[in-house]
Amino acid sequence: MGKLSKAQITTELKGLKNWKKKGATISRTFEFKDFPAAMRFTNKIATAAEKSQHHPDIDVRWNKVTLALTTHDAGGLTEKDFQMAGKANQLAIPGS
Repeated sequence: MGKLSKAQITTELKGLKNWKKKGATISRTFEFKDFPAAMRFTNKIATAAEKSQHHPDIDVRWNKVTLALTTHDAGGLTEKDFQMAGKANQLAIPGS
């Protein structure tokens, strides 16, 4: 999978609520009601990441989970990063 152009990244980001680009990474912080809810989300992300073989950097701080995505072997952002970001947005919805 090839690295996306700046224009492609800009277009992809428009479709992702609350994700920000910094360098060769996109990231978002999700906030939950408490630590157990944050961990349930983290576990859902781990399952989705393993299934897609695309693993985000995950930082858990009590009720906040920050995900950072980049495709290391491509040297930047690819479609895989935006697919995982979209999946994370879906998984953050209660009951998903």
